[in-house]
Amino acid sequence: MTFWLPFQYEFFRHGLVAAMLVGALCGFIGVYVVLRRMSYIGHGLAHAIFGGAVLSTSLGVNFFIGAGLWTLVTAALIHLIAHRRLVGADAAIGVVTTASFAVGVAIVSTYRRFTRNIEAALFGNILGITQGDLWIIASISLLVFLGIIIIRRQLLFSTFDPEVARAYGISTGWTDFLFITLLAITVLASTQILGVTLVAAAIVIPPVIARYLTKRFQALLILSPIIGAFCGAAGMYLSFLFDISSAATIVLTSAALFLIVETRLLLRKTRIA
Repeated sequence: MTFWLPFQYEFFRHGLVAAMLVGALCGFIGVYVVLRRMSYIGHGLAHAIFGGAVLSTSLGVNFFIGAGLWTLVTAALIHLIAHRRLVGADAAIGVVTTASFAVGVAIVSTYRRFTRNIEAALFGNILGITQGDLWIIASISLLVFLGIIIIRRQLLFSTFDPEVARAYGISTGWTDFLFITLLAITVLASTQILGVTLVAAAIVIPPVIARYLTKRFQALLILSPIIGAFCGAAGMYLSFLFDISSAATIVLTSAALFLIVETRLLLRKTRIA
């Protein structure tokens, strides 16, 4: 098989562009997720979106509209519960996201006529991406990038020193709400590609790899999206080459790159010692 053979197929080209867009988007916002120690939120929101995906499918509503509204409501509930100070953010996520996932399971158990669509929500449907889906994913990516850039100063301050940020008059609650909303939108776009089971890995692994390679924050914001896009492209190509699930191969490519970087650093420390 020649290197360029997969590019002859439209479904592969669409999937490749979508994987690179989502990889870069997850890598970018994942920097803040990892630094703020919020990795569990990406995992939780991905599971919460399952309820919205099932509900929108059962009602015949467009996935991005139905699941998007559901995810935004879920993100708002998590933020409100977590900031009441009665329970931690992890507990709030556990309550809201498991209840949302249970709603999806309940609907599936009642109406069994859309199994294929539910499998796509769970495990992704990157090979079914259309031109219209690409425009939506690109628009969402641009929206999230611009949103992060607009609140970058407040977000940076509240990420590294929230107590001092509040002392300087920065509304950390409002900043956290805007960030979790942007994260929810990112999860929405990524679910169509990777499914609810693998989104968290795409958000966490690229920035962790980038963190091994650099300690400068600005470099992280550049390197992490590049790693995410690379893993998306490489995973897509390898999935075509070996006929393996695209979403799983993308995540496994990221994990393999992480192991390579980790092993290299361990060997370097061993030599120094």
